[in-house]
Amino acid sequence: MSELTGSYRSLKGTLLRTLIDTIGLFFIAAACVMFFTGAPWWIALTDAIVEPLLNGLWFFVLDRMWTAKND
Repeated sequence: MSELTGSYRSLKGTLLRTLIDTIGLFFIAAACVMFFTGAPWWIALTDAIVEPLLNGLWFFVLDRMWTAKND
C-alpha cells in the first residue's frame, strides 16, 4: 500500500494536469464538431467523448494483436 501512496504522491501533479488537459480536449473537439457540422452542443460533446474512447480501445486491440504476432 505504501508503494501505491508513494506513486500517487510522485505523479499527483502529472495526473491533475492530464485530467485538466483531457477535459479541455473534450471541449475543443466538441467546439470543432459544432463549428464544422452545426451539431447541437450535447451531440458534439458526446462525439468528443465517445470517439477518443473508441480510438483508445482500437489501439489496445491493435497493439495486443501486434505484440501477439511479433513475440
